[in-house]
Amino acid sequence: MDRLEAMSVFAAIVDGGSLSAAGRHLNVPLATVSRKLADLEAHLKTRLITRSTRKLVLTDAGRDYLDACRQILEQVDEAERAASGAYANVKGRLVVAAPIVFGRLHVVPVAAAFLEANPEVDIQLRLGDRNVNLIEEHVDVALRIGALPDSNLVATQVGTIGRVVCASPVYLKRFGRPQSLDDLAAHRCVTFDGLEAPNGWTFADAAGQKRQVRVRSRMAVSTADAAIEAAVLGVGLTRVLSYQVAAALQDGRLVRVLVDQESPAVPASLIYPGQGRLPMKTRAFIDFAVGCLRDRLSALDTASARRPSQPTAPVQRGRRRLKG
Repeated sequence: MDRLEAMSVFAAIVDGGSLSAAGRHLNVPLATVSRKLADLEAHLKTRLITRSTRKLVLTDAGRDYLDACRQILEQVDEAERAASGAYANVKGRLVVAAPIVFGRLHVVPVAAAFLEANPEVDIQLRLGDRNVNLIEEHVDVALRIGALPDSNLVATQVGTIGRVVCASPVYLKRFGRPQSLDDLAAHRCVTFDGLEAPNGWTFADAAGQKRQVRVRSRMAVSTADAAIEAAVLGVGLTRVLSYQVAAALQDGRLVRVLVDQESPAVPASLIYPGQGRLPMKTRAFIDFAVGCLRDRLSALDTASARRPSQPTAPVQRGRRRLKG
């Protein structure tokens, strides 16, 4: 039995939540996954996973063994990277994660420019609006929007992003411009399920005090692009992230309202594992992307004409380690 291979299969089963998911991830038949797990349990003379019709549950021995497996596999992976020159040369595959719209608008152009300058690097860009676990999902770098929890990751802030309320000029001419948050109840709204509840928008003041305002959702959509398009068509007011609506604001298809009531902007950061040495490909990408993303987000702030009376928090120019 190849114990390293068996450890990899065991870890993939736990990460995927099922034997079939592990098989798809490893590109091996389900029967092979099942046999390797059985061989590993026979070798250890203990049960690692309790199987049921609904889910897999780690035994106490399985939890302890999984921790050891991850450490061993990580050490082996690091040794292989070192031997292949990953720490001395900018080469290899780089996995980058980012939110869908931000990734399409900003990370894709930055990644394309990085690839042009580094012909021995390949990038796998994973776009999705959930927060990935960098360690468990083998992600090298991720773009994260919002306050960051304590962890063993390192964060470098590249800018700030706010939520804005906007509507088409046609809608505002027909129904008027809201002057306060209380006015929202009388307006038609387009809500985005991925950002807030469909029947209420939460605002915060500079002191962090939150207020939820009920809104009438004439249309609820599942993507920011759809919310923006519906607002452009005059369906109602919508509230999305500033970078998502920047183009529509710049060309006049939408107009910002309730600017004085906007919540403070939140940080946008590149995050990456803080343990051990970073491969050269990762360090090179971070150094390249930080400057590019700061320039792009700064240009967005300028284009949106953010008023001086409500400045955003200054961008942190250094790296900080998230506490763990």
